[in-house]
Amino acid sequence: MTGESGPKLYPVEEAVRAQKALRTAAGLGPEMFPLPAFVGMISDEIDSLRQAGKTDDQIAALVSSNSAIQISGEEITQNYASPEQRHPSRG
Repeated sequence: MTGESGPKLYPVEEAVRAQKALRTAAGLGPEMFPLPAFVGMISDEIDSLRQAGKTDDQIAALVSSNSAIQISGEEITQNYASPEQRHPSRG
């Protein structure tokens, strides 16, 4: 997908599909993420949900009910990456 005047952008599902094919071709198993890295990856979404009034317990319930990932609100709170940590070049 190409933006009209910007960089090419792809949905996460397509990126994961491509990565899975490459890992399979290379004889590698699925990539595994430690909990802090996973929470860091979803911290933009956590930020948006917090701004919409969701608690970390509610966000954890969303994650757990929509995936095989079991996480608590406390784990989200402890591992959340601030905007400065996620986007250091913006600071």
